Amino acid sequence: MDNRGWDDIGYNFLIGGDGNVYEGRGWGIQGAHAPKYNSRSMGICLIGNFENSTPPSNQLDALKNLIQCAADGNKITSNYHVIGHRQASSTKCPGDYLYNEIKTFSRWDPHPN
Repeated sequence: MDNRGWDDIGYNFLIGGDGNVYEGRGWGIQGAHAPKYNSRSMGICLIGNFENSTPPSNQLDALKNLIQCAADGNKITSNYHVIGHRQASSTKCPGDYLYNEIKTFSRWDPHPN
């Protein structure tokens, strides 16, 4: 934050390897996670490095549950799409292994606009 001049955590929520969900900016606050998507998305960060390993199942379950909670609570549109950070900006995030997991989600969008 200090080195890059950021005001705060850019994600709406973060999920730890223990499966706990942590509030970043929370519901209804525009994130600062993916510039051309910030105003129309919810940013969720899975804490860890997933370039060489898959997140633990409890972390993935928490991600799916959080997305479902957002849909059920009308925090996101019913026709939402799921994308990986690398689809929004030039980055390796979320790591190859997590990205491959995200691509199996039923709402994954291979060509977001």
